[in-house]
Amino acid sequence: MYDPERNYNEVFDASMNILEKITQHNAAFSKSERKVAEVILANPQTAIHSSIATLAKMADVSEPTVNRFCRRLDTKGYPDFKLHLAQSLANGTPYVNRHVEEHDGPEEYTKKIFESTMASLEVARQSVDIPTINRVVDLLTQAQKISFFGLGASASVAHDALNKFFRFNVPVVYFEDILMQRMSCMNCTEDDVVVLISHTGRTKSLVEIAQIARSNDATVVGITSKDSPLGKECNLVLSLDVPEDTDMYMPMASRIAQLTLIDILATGFTLRRGNKFRENLKRVKDTLRGSRFDKKGEI
Repeated sequence: MYDPERNYNEVFDASMNILEKITQHNAAFSKSERKVAEVILANPQTAIHSSIATLAKMADVSEPTVNRFCRRLDTKGYPDFKLHLAQSLANGTPYVNRHVEEHDGPEEYTKKIFESTMASLEVARQSVDIPTINRVVDLLTQAQKISFFGLGASASVAHDALNKFFRFNVPVVYFEDILMQRMSCMNCTEDDVVVLISHTGRTKSLVEIAQIARSNDATVVGITSKDSPLGKECNLVLSLDVPEDTDMYMPMASRIAQLTLIDILATGFTLRRGNKFRENLKRVKDTLRGSRFDKKGEI
């Protein structure tokens, strides 16, 4: 149970930076404080340059709540918190990973990447909206055609979605080329679903793709940041609160969270279609057996 009198200095590890404190101990905050945490984790760079009034408005809480949140994290108030936040973003090796230092050896950086990815997946699990998952699965099972589009690191996620949904006996489209994406969306209909994947939601061409798809009556689903430019153009948004600044570092945990979400949608799709549909999946698997060597011990 949330205890406002609890000594939070005992909860937080002093060696952790401010973003790690927020991520690892999100459950320790009150409901209002979690709203502040979500806004900061979604875009820490914006928080650094925002006034307390602006941050409070973004989180839909009062200014005293923001101050209380800052003190929970063992800072002296909002200005001190912003200083610690800036230092957190400056940590790590630029263009590599926030958790990895330049002097780290194989043992250190292997451990850090695994641990940070697992922690980020837990944050994503807690933030995912189940009713939206259910609604998106409904749309996918009813679609006449499904398109998966992404660019950069998100393109590999879109390609993975193609590989999974292709075996479901439904027309699936995947293009990495921007012009092909645009032409595909020009031919969309009201029975089509277009899934756009972008961690930041600030990729201009994907925002344009969303606009084209919607202008042709397709339903647009975004796997992206909820309040991003892309998110605002989508009919439905599956948002994952993964605290990874891909403007500064290589996409790592955010990409793994996106892949996990594709697995969730594919699982929901197969369960929604029922036993007869899974029999078809079994036949697909059976046709692939001859392409592989037998497992050891098999005859």
